[in-house]
Amino acid sequence: MRPVATRLSEVAKYAGYSEATVSRVLRDVPGIGEDTRNAVLTALDVLGYQRPTRHRRELGSLVGMVLPDLHNPIFPAYAEAMAGALVRRQLIPVLCTRTADGVSEAHYIEMLLARKVAGIIFVGASYADAGPEQTKALRARKLPIVLINEADVNLGVPRVAVDDAVAVDLALTHLRELGHRRIGLIVGPRGHVPSERKLAEFRRLVDGPDRQRLVAHTMFSIAGGQTAIAPLLAAGATAAVCASDTLALGAIRGARKQGLRVPEQLSVVGFDDSVYMPMMDPPLTTVRQPIAAIGVAAVNSLVAQIERRPVTLEEELFEPELIVRDSTAACPA
Repeated sequence: MRPVATRLSEVAKYAGYSEATVSRVLRDVPGIGEDTRNAVLTALDVLGYQRPTRHRRELGSLVGMVLPDLHNPIFPAYAEAMAGALVRRQLIPVLCTRTADGVSEAHYIEMLLARKVAGIIFVGASYADAGPEQTKALRARKLPIVLINEADVNLGVPRVAVDDAVAVDLALTHLRELGHRRIGLIVGPRGHVPSERKLAEFRRLVDGPDRQRLVAHTMFSIAGGQTAIAPLLAAGATAAVCASDTLALGAIRGARKQGLRVPEQLSVVGFDDSVYMPMMDPPLTTVRQPIAAIGVAAVNSLVAQIERRPVTLEEELFEPELIVRDSTAACPA
């Protein structure tokens, strides 16, 4: 166990208060403001220290983590980040993911509500898509909810997301520095919020009469990326920016089926930086989501709602990072 002085120093630094103030909170000295107390207690939670007895949350509170699937490595990564943050807050994470045999988001919401969960975090989804009855039940219960990278527009709900516009800007800047001028974009279905945001930034930064021919909408899958790259190549694209690593891998497969070499004849940029991308052939250049930071921010927002503290309804955006590997190279002459 770390010395008390070390713990006080860590908590004080994280909370932004003096060690004397932290000590007063831990000893439950009267006269401490509510904001100060909450900041110190939150610091204890985040750093993994136990709260004073009277401020401990009842053990056993469940929190649902609703994910689209576990096939895309980015979703298990989010689940891991959120689970760790929830456990540090003495909350029990419950993983809920759609299955091929028909277990849907609506089914999970019904089960979670029946077990009186403390709240739900939706990743890459939209609670409004669950169905009118489930949506009505969630609203009636005023259940704490947070959306990560929401799939559809959901105003009035706390939302945390990666900044898709910055992601496209990073990818395009990188490819242009390599000499590429005809750059394509592969995104998800129309109406999908992260895809629409990436498309809007692409249109802002890319001009020309053929711009529309350099955009392809598809499903988020290897097959989707493989199909989508064909019209972009026909339009003369020498590089492609993809809305997920899965789409990027599909685009590489599609290019190779046409006899093209990556990156010598086509550069490809993915999005997510999921766990196996450094081991691909070639290792994938991609835009990394700050998964840990987003997961912790979502949990912080959910806990604030559980504790009936005010939360912002303005979307909280996190900047991604370009990770350059071997799937991009100078534009062919």
